[in-house]
Amino acid sequence: MDKLTKPLDVLKVLVVGNNPIDLSRTFESLSKIHQHKVVTEIAFDLTSIIDRLTRFRPNYILIDDNVGQSELKATVLALASNRKTKHVPITVLKNSNYHEAINSGVMNYILKETITGDSLYVALKNSLKFKKTQLYLTQAYRKRKGQLLRLVTP
Repeated sequence: MDKLTKPLDVLKVLVVGNNPIDLSRTFESLSKIHQHKVVTEIAFDLTSIIDRLTRFRPNYILIDDNVGQSELKATVLALASNRKTKHVPITVLKNSNYHEAINSGVMNYILKETITGDSLYVALKNSLKFKKTQLYLTQAYRKRKGQLLRLVTP
């Protein structure tokens, strides 16, 4: 079994945000997940994310959209391209559905006002399924593309 298919007894969550009130609500919701032990780390910006990743290997990454649109895009891009985190699903915690959403690298969105322990657990679980599916389809595409090229080229 690889690291994406083995069952997770411990949920390791990296939470990225800069608003202490929102972060405390998120941590409170994470503490209400009773199905698994939850281990969390917090990062405030891209620099502190890199510091956290030197000693913490998250299964999930939650990013608060209060970090700002440009910081959010830069963070998602950096995490999606980093070899240590490109397999880790990213969920964005949003203030409302009216704000623009980035679509590259983010597996799921959840509204902050609807966060409960159960809804957060379901969102994390779904993010992992989406990420597994995305990785499988990417691998299948590359394999089929190579097979097709071998058939076509003499």
